[in-house]
Amino acid sequence: MIRARVRALLADVAAGATSVDDALTRLDAEPIETLSHTTVDHHRALRSGFPEVVYAAGKTEAQVVEICASIAARSERFLVTRSSAEQRAALALKFPDAIASDVARTVRWAAAGAGAARSAPNGRAVAIVTAGTSDLPVAEECAETLAALGIAAFRVTDVGVAGIHRVLARTEALQTAAAVIVVAGMDGALPSVIGGLVRVPVIAIPTSVGYGASFGGLAALLTMLNSCAAGVVVCNIDNGFGAAMAAARSISSQ
Repeated sequence: MIRARVRALLADVAAGATSVDDALTRLDAEPIETLSHTTVDHHRALRSGFPEVVYAAGKTEAQVVEICASIAARSERFLVTRSSAEQRAALALKFPDAIASDVARTVRWAAAGAGAARSAPNGRAVAIVTAGTSDLPVAEECAETLAALGIAAFRVTDVGVAGIHRVLARTEALQTAAAVIVVAGMDGALPSVIGGLVRVPVIAIPTSVGYGASFGGLAALLTMLNSCAAGVVVCNIDNGFGAAMAAARSISSQ
């Protein structure tokens, strides 16, 4: 259930077009829906502004389609992360107007006329910065999540610290952002650099990109956690979705 529907329902009660008992019956049916394999939280959109997101890994194509259909019926939009090619194909058959990204492994859908879920303040966008091109899958998961939320984003790609002039040349653009998400593997040093250039929230994502001693992103994670730039916050390894949601929460109060 989305806030607009609750508001319309309450307005109908106030106007006498809907009885209190009918309204209670509709609200009683909303909190959860139990499928054979999943319990869908339909009040997530009412509480947090966006429906429950479907993490597709480990689910069958049929399960993902059924969960998305359940969410779409009551929330007018959905987002699927970490999907397989087969899951994306199955969703395309059920929702031909859905937008799928093979790079990000996401599928997002919004009903016609659903409008933006939320927007950045003062028309500003979120900057998504990658240290290297190999970090793009995580960055694109982040970008697709922001798009599903209705938040504008712009990308600054392949500006890692091995060529520090590349990110310094984009300082002016970064300073216009509502928040900056920095995606980096290898040594994971880029968030510290950007943390010293901007005054908005900086959200760092370590990626599993790197050679053996990177330990699948652990080295970048520890670097970011030990950043000397004040106020840099760090998400889990490869968690582009989590960083986008953190950015959305951080800018909602600006």
